[in-house]
Amino acid sequence: MVIELIIVPLSANWNGAFMMNLSTRPICRLADLSDIADIAVLFDAYRQFYGQTPDLAGAEAFLRTNLEKGFSVLYKAAESAEPGAAVLGFAQLYPTWSSISMKRVWTLNDLFVLPHARGRGAGRSLLEAAAGYARGTGAKGIELATATGNARARQLYEQAGYAEDTEFVHYFLNLEGL
Repeated sequence: MVIELIIVPLSANWNGAFMMNLSTRPICRLADLSDIADIAVLFDAYRQFYGQTPDLAGAEAFLRTNLEKGFSVLYKAAESAEPGAAVLGFAQLYPTWSSISMKRVWTLNDLFVLPHARGRGAGRSLLEAAAGYARGTGAKGIELATATGNARARQLYEQAGYAEDTEFVHYFLNLEGL
Protein backbone atom coordinates (compact mmCIF):
# COMPACT_ATOMS: atom_id res chain seq x y z
CA MET A 1 0.00 0.00 0.00
CA VAL A 2 1.41 3.41 -0.96
CA ILE A 3 -0.03 6.51 0.67
CA GLU A 4 0.90 9.90 -0.74
CA LEU A 5 1.74 12.45 1.91
CA ILE A 6 0.79 16.10 1.87
CA ILE A 7 4.21 17.22 3.07
CA VAL A 8 6.12 20.01 1.47
CA PRO A 9 9.91 19.71 1.91
CA LEU A 10 11.79 22.80 2.98
CA SER A 11 14.87 24.38 1.45
CA ALA A 12 16.97 27.27 2.75
CA ASN A 13 16.81 30.57 0.87
CA TRP A 14 19.46 33.33 0.76
CA ASN A 15 18.80 34.66 4.31
CA GLY A 16 18.63 31.28 6.04
CA ALA A 17 14.82 31.27 6.30
CA PHE A 18 12.94 28.28 4.98
CA MET A 19 10.82 28.28 1.87
CA MET A 20 8.41 25.53 0.81
CA ASN A 21 9.40 23.43 -2.19
CA LEU A 22 6.16 22.56 -4.01
CA SER A 23 7.85 20.39 -6.66
CA THR A 24 7.71 17.06 -4.80
CA ARG A 25 5.05 14.90 -3.17
CA PRO A 26 6.39 12.67 -0.38
CA ILE A 27 5.17 9.08 -0.06
CA CYS A 28 4.77 6.53 2.73
CA ARG A 29 5.52 2.85 2.11
CA LEU A 30 6.71 -0.34 3.77
CA ALA A 31 10.47 -0.25 4.17
CA ASP A 32 12.77 -3.04 3.07
CA LEU A 33 16.41 -3.90 3.74
CA SER A 34 17.61 -1.36 1.15
CA ASP A 35 16.07 1.41 3.29
CA ILE A 36 17.81 0.48 6.55
CA ALA A 37 20.85 2.79 6.28
CA ASP A 38 18.68 5.88 5.69
CA ILE A 39 16.12 5.01 8.36
CA ALA A 40 18.87 4.17 10.87
CA VAL A 41 19.95 7.83 10.87
CA LEU A 42 16.43 8.84 11.92
CA PHE A 43 16.13 5.93 14.35
CA ASP A 44 19.36 7.06 16.04
CA ALA A 45 18.00 10.65 16.28
CA TYR A 46 14.75 9.28 17.72
CA ARG A 47 16.66 7.36 20.40
CA GLN A 48 18.64 10.49 21.24
CA PHE A 49 15.35 12.40 21.60
CA TYR A 50 14.55 9.92 24.40
CA GLY A 51 17.92 10.44 26.11
CA GLN A 52 19.98 7.62 24.61
CA THR A 53 23.58 8.07 23.50
CA PRO A 54 24.23 8.15 19.76
CA ASP A 55 24.85 4.71 18.23
CA LEU A 56 24.30 4.72 14.49
CA ALA A 57 25.93 1.31 13.94
CA GLY A 58 23.78 -0.19 16.69
CA ALA A 59 20.64 1.45 15.27
CA GLU A 60 21.33 0.04 11.82
CA ALA A 61 22.06 -3.46 13.18
CA PHE A 62 18.90 -3.39 15.32
CA LEU A 63 16.63 -2.40 12.42
CA ARG A 64 18.30 -4.86 10.04
CA THR A 65 17.84 -7.74 12.50
CA ASN A 66 14.20 -6.82 13.10
CA LEU A 67 13.41 -6.85 9.38
CA GLU A 68 15.49 -9.91 8.52
CA LYS A 69 13.90 -11.99 11.28
CA GLY A 70 10.39 -10.57 10.82
CA PHE A 71 10.34 -9.15 14.36
CA SER A 72 8.85 -5.84 13.21
CA VAL A 73 7.21 -3.99 10.34
CA LEU A 74 8.83 -0.73 9.30
CA TYR A 75 7.28 2.14 7.33
CA LYS A 76 9.12 5.10 5.88
CA ALA A 77 7.94 8.49 4.75
CA ALA A 78 10.09 10.01 1.99
CA GLU A 79 10.05 13.12 -0.17
CA SER A 80 9.20 11.05 -3.25
CA ALA A 81 9.16 7.51 -4.61
CA GLU A 82 12.44 8.15 -6.44
CA PRO A 83 15.45 6.05 -5.35
CA GLY A 84 17.60 8.04 -2.95
CA ALA A 85 14.79 10.45 -1.96
CA ALA A 86 15.28 11.94 1.49
CA VAL A 87 13.59 10.00 4.28
CA LEU A 88 11.41 12.28 6.44
CA GLY A 89 10.12 9.85 9.06
CA PHE A 90 9.50 6.26 10.03
CA ALA A 91 7.18 4.07 12.10
CA GLN A 92 7.96 0.64 13.56
CA LEU A 93 5.29 -1.85 14.59
CA TYR A 94 5.69 -5.04 16.62
CA PRO A 95 3.14 -7.87 16.60
CA THR A 96 1.56 -9.20 19.77
CA TRP A 97 -1.72 -10.84 20.78
CA SER A 98 -4.68 -10.14 22.99
CA SER A 99 -5.38 -13.32 24.92
CA ILE A 100 -8.75 -12.02 26.05
CA SER A 101 -10.07 -11.29 22.55
CA MET A 102 -7.85 -13.93 20.91
CA LYS A 103 -6.86 -11.43 18.22
CA ARG A 104 -3.70 -9.86 16.92
CA VAL A 105 -2.66 -6.49 18.35
CA TRP A 106 0.13 -4.32 16.98
CA THR A 107 2.37 -2.15 19.12
CA LEU A 108 3.39 1.08 17.43
CA ASN A 109 6.64 1.25 19.32
CA ASP A 110 8.45 3.93 17.33
CA LEU A 111 7.32 6.92 15.30
CA PHE A 112 9.64 9.78 14.38
CA VAL A 113 9.46 12.63 11.87
CA LEU A 114 12.34 15.00 11.21
CA PRO A 115 11.74 18.45 12.72
CA HIS A 116 11.47 20.22 9.33
CA ALA A 117 8.74 17.77 8.21
CA ARG A 118 6.60 18.00 11.33
CA GLY A 119 3.16 19.54 11.04
CA ARG A 120 2.95 18.73 7.35
CA GLY A 121 1.26 15.32 7.44
CA ALA A 122 4.17 12.87 7.68
CA GLY A 123 3.22 11.64 11.16
CA ARG A 124 -0.44 11.31 10.28
CA SER A 125 0.40 9.45 7.08
CA LEU A 126 2.63 7.03 8.98
CA LEU A 127 -0.20 6.46 11.48
CA GLU A 128 -2.65 5.84 8.62
CA ALA A 129 -0.26 3.41 6.95
CA ALA A 130 0.21 1.54 10.24
CA ALA A 131 -3.57 1.37 10.76
CA GLY A 132 -4.09 0.10 7.22
CA TYR A 133 -1.47 -2.58 7.73
CA ALA A 134 -2.97 -3.64 11.06
CA ARG A 135 -6.47 -3.81 9.54
CA GLY A 136 -5.09 -6.01 6.78
CA THR A 137 -3.88 -8.52 9.38
CA GLY A 138 -7.30 -8.65 11.06
CA ALA A 139 -5.91 -6.99 14.17
CA LYS A 140 -8.07 -5.81 17.05
CA GLY A 141 -6.12 -2.55 17.25
CA ILE A 142 -2.85 -0.73 17.73
CA GLU A 143 -1.37 0.24 21.06
CA LEU A 144 1.28 2.87 21.63
CA ALA A 145 2.93 4.81 24.41
CA THR A 146 4.62 8.19 24.43
CA ALA A 147 6.26 10.40 27.01
CA THR A 148 3.69 12.18 29.17
CA GLY A 149 5.29 15.52 28.31
CA ASN A 150 5.23 14.95 24.54
CA ALA A 151 2.15 17.11 23.97
CA ARG A 152 2.61 17.40 20.22
CA ALA A 153 2.69 13.61 19.75
CA ARG A 154 -0.23 13.11 22.10
CA GLN A 155 -2.29 15.62 20.12
CA LEU A 156 -1.42 13.86 16.85
CA TYR A 157 -2.42 10.46 18.26
CA GLU A 158 -5.70 11.76 19.66
CA GLN A 159 -6.55 13.48 16.36
CA ALA A 160 -5.90 10.15 14.61
CA GLY A 161 -8.44 8.39 16.86
CA TYR A 162 -6.18 6.95 19.56
CA ALA A 163 -7.61 7.18 23.09
CA GLU A 164 -5.74 7.18 26.36
CA ASP A 165 -6.24 3.86 28.15
CA THR A 166 -8.37 4.46 31.24
CA GLU A 167 -9.27 0.81 31.79
CA PHE A 168 -5.85 -0.65 32.53
CA VAL A 169 -2.76 0.54 34.40
CA HIS A 170 0.45 -0.51 32.70
CA TYR A 171 3.53 -1.55 34.66
CA PHE A 172 7.15 -2.10 33.68
CA LEU A 173 9.76 -4.27 35.41
CA ASN A 174 13.24 -2.91 34.76
CA LEU A 175 15.64 -5.88 34.55
CA GLU A 176 18.73 -3.82 33.80
CA GLY A 177 21.09 -3.37 36.70
CA LEU A 178 19.28 -5.84 38.97
